[in-house]
Amino acid sequence: MIDTGAAIVGVGATEFSRRAGRTELQLACEAIRDALRDAGLSAADVDGIVSYTVDPVEETELVRSIGFREIGYSSRVPYGGGGSMGTLLHAAAAIGSGAADVVVVYRAVRARSGATRFGGAKTAVSPTSGHSGTTAMQWCMPYGLLTPASWMALNATRYMHTYGVTSADIGRAVVQLRAYAATNPAAWGHQRAITLDDHQASRWIAEPCIRLFDCCQETDGSVALVLTSRERAAHLPNTPAFITAAATAGLFEQEIGSDHYSRELSVMQGSVAIGRRLFQRSGIRRDELDAAMIYDAFSPILLMQLEGLGLCGFGEAKDFVAEGNLALDGALPTNTHGGLIGEGYIHGLNLVLEAVRQLRGTAVNQVPGARQILVTASRTGAVLARD
Repeated sequence: MIDTGAAIVGVGATEFSRRAGRTELQLACEAIRDALRDAGLSAADVDGIVSYTVDPVEETELVRSIGFREIGYSSRVPYGGGGSMGTLLHAAAAIGSGAADVVVVYRAVRARSGATRFGGAKTAVSPTSGHSGTTAMQWCMPYGLLTPASWMALNATRYMHTYGVTSADIGRAVVQLRAYAATNPAAWGHQRAITLDDHQASRWIAEPCIRLFDCCQETDGSVALVLTSRERAAHLPNTPAFITAAATAGLFEQEIGSDHYSRELSVMQGSVAIGRRLFQRSGIRRDELDAAMIYDAFSPILLMQLEGLGLCGFGEAKDFVAEGNLALDGALPTNTHGGLIGEGYIHGLNLVLEAVRQLRGTAVNQVPGARQILVTASRTGAVLARD
């Protein structure tokens, strides 16, 4: 956990689609150029780059295509989407240590039209599967765990059994996410609100825990962020989003897509760990949060993270959701752009995009007076603040 005074000063994104019609490199370049314009900076100002280990865009190609002059720092974060908020930690650490002054964070993906669809069956470890560099999946693939939904289903089924959670309990969260997306012109779910009956009528993907409407979108697109120091941010045009705390947690026997070897599958242990690091070490209180952006590749893990992070008690997320706490007038407005389920899936980085909009006061579903927002992705997280 760190607090360096680093700030997000620029954000950019392409459209979120199912067929971008261009390469990941081009998508990344478009988002980065938009983010630099938003920040009031140029390519010549950038001296740091951060992305995911699974991103296909090579740094050398990016430097050449954007026109960066001299990169003094670059890094990549593991754990796929679960590591997405770790990019903020890497960038803030570079800025705080003096290794870089202006850092670009990016993720580009063709999850729908690429060579391998993200939601499709995987029979071998590959860079496009999001599991490059790990052999853990070889032990569960022979038993039929070939898709991201099936990887998460083991944990979600145990969670439901332990705490008496039903598909309808989970569906109530999805209804709220789709309600947010319905008012978001950038979202796949724009004008596509659903009812709980609609959710319950959607077909099973992994019975009894994941229906079609419990799954995030397979999205083509890119998101980019520009970060710099508090001092430099004061001279740039937009309201900065300060990184007041950031944390990651890679635990023993954790995997990228699931935690099949954890002693207790019903608890998201990575979220417990980053909750401890984010809140106990920083002194930030959970009741001080104005909103949360929580990784929802599949809706059951949204509930599991609410509990793991200590935002409600274990087994209490279903009631927390049912009471309307994820809504704008609830205790913790969550994924106000529609989340990965309603807006699009850029491996979690569009959660940060929405948090920045909220802090700037420019979100479509604006939380009044939002000043402190949690962004988290299973085993990585950060708290962003307006001041």
